[in-house]
Amino acid sequence: MRQDDRVTESRATATESAAAVDLAAMRAQYLVDGMTETDVAADPFEQFGRWFQQAAAQAADPAGVLAEPNAMVVSTADGQGRPSSRTVLLKGFDRHGFVFFTNYESRKAREIAANPHVSLLFPWHPIARQVIVTGTAERTGRDETVRYFRSRPHGSQLGAWASAQSSVIASREELDAAYAELAARYPEGEQVPAPPHWGGFRVAPETVEFWQGRSNRLHDRLRYTREGASWTLHRLSP
Repeated sequence: MRQDDRVTESRATATESAAAVDLAAMRAQYLVDGMTETDVAADPFEQFGRWFQQAAAQAADPAGVLAEPNAMVVSTADGQGRPSSRTVLLKGFDRHGFVFFTNYESRKAREIAANPHVSLLFPWHPIARQVIVTGTAERTGRDETVRYFRSRPHGSQLGAWASAQSSVIASREELDAAYAELAARYPEGEQVPAPPHWGGFRVAPETVEFWQGRSNRLHDRLRYTREGASWTLHRLSP
């Protein structure tokens, strides 16, 4: 059997296995306490801090099943409105917004340059919670970027230089060779300069929705909406 025939057969088998799963029957019941308007904080930043601490405690528990509570799905759209999404790590938040770092030449950064409106989703499925942020993104200051870059592990600093994020490369070997060259130039213990094409984005929220799973798909959804310098809280139907 030829190699391409084996690949085709393998793909067909995988497709058949996936088709055998009854997707219509896959569901989970969320048997947890609800969330009322009197339970939540007056502003979304304080409420996010409460939930994030609880999510982080779950992640730190050896018996817990929630991993990387700061992982969030960042959705952007280009100038024509075509969307794209990917998972990145939250690296800071305060009353000014939510911060993540990336290559400024990546797809997400190019799309933000064309259309600064973004959405963030924190998918804390093991505790039946989600937080959804919509707002606008702008670059962080260079001092903030360099300060965070210095806190990264040495290997991650080299990786920021080695990867021309989102660009097409010929092979994995090309990427590994670029990293090896950088590792020889900047051995462990030697300061790696922060790349000029790499930095942070801060998402200033316009809405922040807190989603709590409930039984019978009657979930609780409370959404804060910015109105000038204050926030208005509304309950949304699930």
